[in-house]
Amino acid sequence: MKKNSFDNIEFDENGILQAKVSTTKIEAIGVDKVYQGRRGSVTAMKNCNIQVLDNEFVSIVGPSGCGKSTLLRMLAGLDFPSSGQIIINDDPVIGPGRDRGMVFQTYTLFPWKTVEKNISFGLELNKIPTNVQKKIVDKYLNLIGLQEFRKSYPKELSGGMKQRVAIARSLANNPEVLLMDEPFGALDSQTKSSMQLMLRQIWQEEKPTIAFVTHDIEEAVFLSTKIYVMSARPGSIKEIVDVFLPYDRTLDLKDTKEFIDLRRYVSSLLDEQLLTDG
Repeated sequence: MKKNSFDNIEFDENGILQAKVSTTKIEAIGVDKVYQGRRGSVTAMKNCNIQVLDNEFVSIVGPSGCGKSTLLRMLAGLDFPSSGQIIINDDPVIGPGRDRGMVFQTYTLFPWKTVEKNISFGLELNKIPTNVQKKIVDKYLNLIGLQEFRKSYPKELSGGMKQRVAIARSLANNPEVLLMDEPFGALDSQTKSSMQLMLRQIWQEEKPTIAFVTHDIEEAVFLSTKIYVMSARPGSIKEIVDVFLPYDRTLDLKDTKEFIDLRRYVSSLLDEQLLTDG
């Protein structure tokens, strides 16, 4: 049975309180990850627990080597806990699934395929009718603003454009969960800001559940509804920070006191961790 949360509260036209039930989409329960090496075992994660609700946008931040990307790979079914459980939609994760899309930091487009063929790749694998594929591809080309580049190849695109195509390719398969591992980490600051704004707008329109790994605290605050702060290795969840900022966001938000205070608070949590670890 799905766990419910009444954290989304609204009032109807008569001023009567209405509770919107949110279901749990992603759970990590008591997750440990131990690697075996020549010099013995290394515990990368210890008793890591997360609970992400349907349609939430959560970011995962923490010191280098704390297991952020490992956790994301386990959510994707590309890696597995040494103990504990990863659960999505009430089912244990036993491998990759169509309900999840993954976007990596490195550009993972097929260089021999055009933009539109990259976006339609998963649709072709799933034998979606050609006329339906075209409608879906057109939708996402419009969404990412690359209609005029549909016949272009990845080598003809900038880094930001490649990531837009990678995001569109993942979304075209209509995943319930979108997993993103520092997708904007290699971009310059101006391109990164525009990509952040685009992703936030896509999330508001498409409403997938997003788990987003980043080293960039400002990025985490701007994008998220909630931030999971991980401890140094062995990684676990040190604190969960709710992001109470306006739902509709523009880049001007980054200059507000509320945003700056929240960014500083999350940074202080990481600074404390580094001092403790050192």
